[in-house]
Amino acid sequence: MNDCLFCKIIAGEIPSKKVYEDESCYAFYDIDPKAPVHFLVVPKTHISGPDAVEDENAALVGHIYAVIAKVTRELGLSKGYRVVANCGEDGGQTVGHLHFHVLAGRTLAWPPG
Repeated sequence: MNDCLFCKIIAGEIPSKKVYEDESCYAFYDIDPKAPVHFLVVPKTHISGPDAVEDENAALVGHIYAVIAKVTRELGLSKGYRVVANCGEDGGQTVGHLHFHVLAGRTLAWPPG
């Protein structure tokens, strides 16, 4: 996707502070963090959002959750963290590429503000 912000970040066309990368996903720190630790994990394959997850790409989502567990352990986030995936305009999705926010480093209230 030529106009996708996250595809451009994955391609290195837009700089980011990388947290993790493998053949199928990329993780980087959010430029407008909502917690002391706030990074995103995105698939390298363009998937428009959670509503575009299907049987053919569901294993990738499972892999992303395994990556989140690995990275949070490496960052020492043993007290916990939150994973958020927004879907659609009303759900707060602002970039049309599936992504998972990982927030940690403070107590997170529910419901979020």
